[in-house]
Amino acid sequence: MGSMLRLSFVLSLLSLVDAFVSNRYGHSYQNAVSLNAGPVDDDVGPKGASRRRTERRMPSRPATRARRPRPEPAAYPVATKRAPHQHDHTKADARPFIDAIKEVRVQDPNTNAPVYDSDSFATVAGPVIEHDHVETKSLDEVFPTAGGQFCGLFSSNQEFRNGIRNAMRQDIFDATPAYAGMSEKARRMLLLPDSSLQGSWRCQGRPELEEGQLRMPLLTKVLKEHLGDGAPTGDEFMDTIGDLCGSKPQTHWIDIVGITDRKISHSWHQDTGRSPNEDTKTVLFGFPIEDDYVGGGVFSHLVKLEKEQWAQEEHPPSEPVLFASSIDDNYIVRPQFAKGQEIIIYRDVDVLHSAPDVAYRSSVMRFM
Repeated sequence: MGSMLRLSFVLSLLSLVDAFVSNRYGHSYQNAVSLNAGPVDDDVGPKGASRRRTERRMPSRPATRARRPRPEPAAYPVATKRAPHQHDHTKADARPFIDAIKEVRVQDPNTNAPVYDSDSFATVAGPVIEHDHVETKSLDEVFPTAGGQFCGLFSSNQEFRNGIRNAMRQDIFDATPAYAGMSEKARRMLLLPDSSLQGSWRCQGRPELEEGQLRMPLLTKVLKEHLGDGAPTGDEFMDTIGDLCGSKPQTHWIDIVGITDRKISHSWHQDTGRSPNEDTKTVLFGFPIEDDYVGGGVFSHLVKLEKEQWAQEEHPPSEPVLFASSIDDNYIVRPQFAKGQEIIIYRDVDVLHSAPDVAYRSSVMRFM
């Protein structure tokens, strides 16, 4: 009898979970968890034969039990301070809402920041860096066949920018096996413009594509509509920016939104602490939130290192290399977005980087 009650309780609980998940995510929990696969009841033998035992009747409990009176509030201590990790202040005080555009307007880009070195690195130091830590490129430079109009149109036309971004996200979502089989409701949620999305930027040479088939048809359409006959296809667009990553890229792509309504602390790190063949780079493609924008808050913030810093050999290549120490503002570079400065490039061993302390953007796309 006790086991039957327990099974009944479990079935009721799973029904509630199934109802919640179905309502929240549009699919049934029971599709993944079979109720028939649950534990066999004690009353059923291995072949289904009955093994019922004589049950001993337990004495009934009294209908009501005397309850111990609750103490008055003043009779016991009440915690009024937060735990140390909560910094003893409210969330609103910790990270109040801000006017991001006012914040970034007064931030110093600090382009000529000095190089940084530290005894706190857990990485392997390489030679002193003598080349430029960060490189900037324009869309006109990367796509010369567009007739010199790409930068101006991207900077001044929000509809064009949003069209490129939304088309890239939809095409990559539909071409990524990890997203296959998701419901239309889940697809809509993941493609909301304020959510991050990731996949691969590689288009050329994919075995699942037939000859002449485009992986990025929606992006192709947007580019053709705005740039005309000189526009690259969506596949050419992705591969051309991806090729800026160097000779041995991961082909990983992510569209990052981040926190845009609060000021956050910098979190300095390297994505991999590696640069295969010493020429593999990270490429950031910025999407400002307003037309003709010039300013910060779009790209990641950077710290230029005095020496190359390489991850330890045993460090997993898929995990970031964290730098826990704080860094003086004097060393922090805040790259500016502007017409002709839509793309920045750096080697992961040459810099530390962090999400901007104040983000003001639609998103930034990272190609690796």
